[in-house]
Amino acid sequence: MNEHQPINLRLPTPGCYADADRSGLEADDVFDGMTEHLFYTLGKLAPAASRHDLYMALSYAVRDRLMTRYLAGIEALAATPTRVVAYMSAEFLIGPQLGNNLLMLGMQEAASEALRRFGIANVDEILEVEEEPGLGNGGLGRLAACFLESLASLEIPATGYGIRY
Repeated sequence: MNEHQPINLRLPTPGCYADADRSGLEADDVFDGMTEHLFYTLGKLAPAASRHDLYMALSYAVRDRLMTRYLAGIEALAATPTRVVAYMSAEFLIGPQLGNNLLMLGMQEAASEALRRFGIANVDEILEVEEEPGLGNGGLGRLAACFLESLASLEIPATGYGIRY
């Protein structure tokens, strides 16, 4: 973090976290979500936050927005009788997820603006913090990830199950 740039620090209002609207996709919403997760989830204030802390705060803020959509999908499935594909694989090579989730939610600009308020000039500085979730080591894992992504794109209800080895 650049020490010479002032940080727009707004502490979360006590008690506001439980009532927060976590579905907003604008820069102010993302910034507020990150600030809340830095404070309440990670126990950090913005001036003391490392790049990893900001990565985690952004990841949690994005997850909040994904959960709104995920739970809406679960409710829709529960409302109608439907079958769900269960896919079992020993490997899932899904690749880094934060950048992809920002893209799918249309949040790249909002995330960039929120990160600028924390003194990060380029969102790539935070995206490169993410480690590859290596859940396997071969083509089978990439195939499993592609298969599940295809199911999601086709809006086919599916769950992937992994084998821990």
